[in-house]
Amino acid sequence: MNIPKKLETIQKTLGLTQTKLALQLGVSFPTLNSWLVGKSTPRAKKDKIINNLFLEVTGQKQISEEELKKKRKILQYKTLGYKSVLREILDNPDIRDQFVLKLTYHSNSIEGSTLTEPDTANILFNNIAMSEKTLIEHLEAKNHQTALLYLFEHIANKQKIDEELILKLHSILMNGIIPNAGLYRNHAVRIVGVNLPTSNYLSVKKNIHELMQFKDKFLSKKESNIISFSAIFHSKFEQIHPFSDGNGRIGRLLLNAFLLSVNMAPAVIRQEKKQLYYTYLYKSQVKEEYSQFEDYLCDAIMTGFTILEREDGEW
Repeated sequence: MNIPKKLETIQKTLGLTQTKLALQLGVSFPTLNSWLVGKSTPRAKKDKIINNLFLEVTGQKQISEEELKKKRKILQYKTLGYKSVLREILDNPDIRDQFVLKLTYHSNSIEGSTLTEPDTANILFNNIAMSEKTLIEHLEAKNHQTALLYLFEHIANKQKIDEELILKLHSILMNGIIPNAGLYRNHAVRIVGVNLPTSNYLSVKKNIHELMQFKDKFLSKKESNIISFSAIFHSKFEQIHPFSDGNGRIGRLLLNAFLLSVNMAPAVIRQEKKQLYYTYLYKSQVKEEYSQFEDYLCDAIMTGFTILEREDGEW
């Protein structure tokens, strides 16, 4: 594939404007435009950067165990600065509200909500209705806030992450949105855009039970790797697709429940990077190759620590 095609793929997958893509590549807008229309070609150093980024966004980049170990070690070191990450969140309203806002906005946006981040903030914290937005979008925001705060308290009280919690979170998240909130689906579903079989609805309860058994077995190991576990659990949960709606949001809430339970910051999976999220998630489900998804989660957790530490940055 030639450079213009690779650049177009990168731009589309990452959802970047030409200006932002040029900034990411460290070149001027005219230079990028010249590459895109084929008037010039990048020099060797930039060519390598473009090729690596192309492999990354198309799910072809190989992540070494050494690279993953380095990121895990950095994250583990971060946890040492906190007796309890969750208590730090709950005891500081500004940090708590940032997490509620970011996790709610990005998770709902990934699923198609048209609320902007300022819209979401007004609904969550100021109870201001957005007249041009739907009632469903308002409910999705408020319900996610309620579910997230419930989850925080649940983990703070050292309660189990089990099937009962999954159903409770779904009942909160989808309250007033679908009639079967808190209940497993009783019909077949397809995941839009991918050729991936989901559980037969008659097997959903059994498959969730098996997944929770896998969770208990994995986390009982003395040297269990929570990021590796989270990638596998999230991948399997999303493929089971136990509910008629809300599967992605529930999966991401559970992901953060596991992270918080071992003193990790929540993973902020940003809507701007949802195509990467989908690419790596799908690869893990089809090929059971989790390294790229683990690497992606490490970066999302690092974003969580950035919020926790009140650092300036792209949240």
